Amino acid sequence: MVLHHIVEAQQFNKKTLQEIFIFADRVKERIERGFPLELLRGKILANLFYVKSIRTMFSFETAMKRLGGEVIGTESGEAFSSELVGATLEDTVRMVGSFVDVIVLRHYQSGSAKRAAEVSPVPIINGGDGAAQHPTQAIVDLYCIEKLMGGVDGVSIAFLGNLMNSRTIRSLVYFLAKYSGIKIYFASPRTLKMKDDLKEYLTEHRVSFSESFDSAEDLMEIASKVDILYLTQIPEDHFGDRICDYDKYREIFRINQNILNRLRKDTFIMHPFPRGDELPVQVDKDPRAIYFDQIKYGQFLRMGLLCYVLGVRVD
Repeated sequence: MVLHHIVEAQQFNKKTLQEIFIFADRVKERIERGFPLELLRGKILANLFYVKSIRTMFSFETAMKRLGGEVIGTESGEAFSSELVGATLEDTVRMVGSFVDVIVLRHYQSGSAKRAAEVSPVPIINGGDGAAQHPTQAIVDLYCIEKLMGGVDGVSIAFLGNLMNSRTIRSLVYFLAKYSGIKIYFASPRTLKMKDDLKEYLTEHRVSFSESFDSAEDLMEIASKVDILYLTQIPEDHFGDRICDYDKYREIFRINQNILNRLRKDTFIMHPFPRGDELPVQVDKDPRAIYFDQIKYGQFLRMGLLCYVLGVRVD
């Protein structure tokens, strides 16, 4: 199966994921050996961003340029697009697609990547569409897990924090459901719990998962069981005037020394960034903290992904 567009995690199977991982491995090997990479010379990528994002925009721009390609784009699409005066996303994608070879789209509306893929003359890569999915960040996380753990099958992982609104976690959970022996622990404030549709998907695909709400004691127990502890922010604006609730949950889901003491020596701590109080900078010194490795692996993975959608082999 060769994918033309990268829209959502459900498109993939394990074979396709492994193909992309192999591309990323080969790119990584070439870079580390100092070999030149001109695989996408003459190709142009458009970063069409209606929502600002330094990490996603920079990562794709860096990936394309390291492969010898060129980049055009905007990180404030609404400010410059005629969409504001009546043109549609579809028309904008058709127009941009006539100039370039691949488009990375980041948009505030869920489902926008699917709409774009239906009309685009070139590959669409979903760089985040509303609260729906962020498949490329999730593939980066999956690749990082594969490298660190020596594989994904049998991995146990805890997702902490804002599970309701994390599109990266949604995408990663969809990916994990393709593997065997996966155990997932969801821990969050009850008002930010994982949405039912994804839990139904896990049940349908016979993936083991459990939920815990509002409990520091449960979090301590979960921390002692897992291979991966995956954190997200608790958004202050979600609680409005209920600042006491926010302060309570911020403390419950903050990584502290007690939690670090309960983690196994071979447990890894991951975070999609940006971070807040849930991940103090002091944790950076812990050898199990590998969230900056996620960024490093992300460069190789996105380079491999661009080669994949453009049909360029990495030998």
